[in-house]
Amino acid sequence: MSDNASTSTVYDLQRNRTGLTVSIGAALLLYAYLYADIGWRQASLFLVGLTAGVILYHAAFGFTAAWREVARMGRSAGLRAQMIMLGATVLIFTPLIAQGEIFGIAVRGSVAPVNLGVVCGAFLFGIGMQLGGGCASGTLFTAGGGNLRMLVTLAAFIAGSVIGSYHWQNWQGLPGFEPITLSGQFGVTGGILISLLLFASVYLTAAAYERHRHGDVVVTTHVTSSSLLRGPWPLLAGALALAAVNVATLILAGRPWGVTASFALWGAKILGTFGVDISHWAYWARPGLSAALSNNVFHDISSVMNFGIILGALLAASLANRFSPSFRFSARSLVAAVLGGLLLGYGARIAYGCNIGAYFGGISSTSLHGWLWFAAAFAGSSLGIRLRPWFGLH
Repeated sequence: MSDNASTSTVYDLQRNRTGLTVSIGAALLLYAYLYADIGWRQASLFLVGLTAGVILYHAAFGFTAAWREVARMGRSAGLRAQMIMLGATVLIFTPLIAQGEIFGIAVRGSVAPVNLGVVCGAFLFGIGMQLGGGCASGTLFTAGGGNLRMLVTLAAFIAGSVIGSYHWQNWQGLPGFEPITLSGQFGVTGGILISLLLFASVYLTAAAYERHRHGDVVVTTHVTSSSLLRGPWPLLAGALALAAVNVATLILAGRPWGVTASFALWGAKILGTFGVDISHWAYWARPGLSAALSNNVFHDISSVMNFGIILGALLAASLANRFSPSFRFSARSLVAAVLGGLLLGYGARIAYGCNIGAYFGGISSTSLHGWLWFAAAFAGSSLGIRLRPWFGLH
């Protein structure tokens, strides 16, 4: 081994040890603060987020790349893993939501209207996924894992969320229907069975398309070599683990996992430090959000879980010796990150959520808006894939 290679190896080890120390130290401090000052439940939700960050990183469980692999290469392992994740979650979610409370805590699903706002917002979000390089959860875990370009996407994501919250009122009252859930229409058993049938249809269609393109189908359990702490994990393991994350969130928070509402809150807090009062905006004037605006961010469930995801991804990347921040990206790629982030943030605000809150949470709650979101976002993602070469993205 040359001296340069040896020096590089030592530097890599030191960098990953530093990442490991920082992630563990920060996680312990934040957990202690949350437990002592806010309560065990908020501290537990932080741990759930931390676990999600490790899972997302080690399983490379992204929505953006999975959809791109279907559109560009005809490989569907990621999409099929998502169907398994949704199936496992809906089996547990539906009866829990139907009973209305868990351990004395009111429980609700992620339910929203089925309207034009969902279509437009999800379509924009889908474009943003491909230009920005990640979805909501993907942006967080890749940024935490050391992808500095994704920090640019995240900053633009926050800015787009603020703009979306400003325009939120203009998107209300669009043509559509009030919230519709399969469990509400067909009962708990009917809602579960219809949902499972839909998941199976997507799964089998994707598998048939992959077999038509390649003559074989990559299994979701495929991985060359794996370690629990260092990864990588099979997609199937990631799918089931993320289902557990969402169930844990429902039990602890009383509602499904969400990501992007906190981005709007972070942007609002930043504006507040510069003396900009946005409390009169219709989006923030609603009771629950006005309270979030007045409290510190550590009282916000999504924020605490997002901090956990970032630290969890940093921990996972350091354990895998893959934490390697780099500033090497082109100007065109930087423009795509900014544009993609703005579309992600704006789209999520007007579509009642992102790939986690609307797609994962909505479909798992048997809400039809989740399926509408999926269809519109997939269409937007397909357009975004065609736009990627304009920005030098492959």
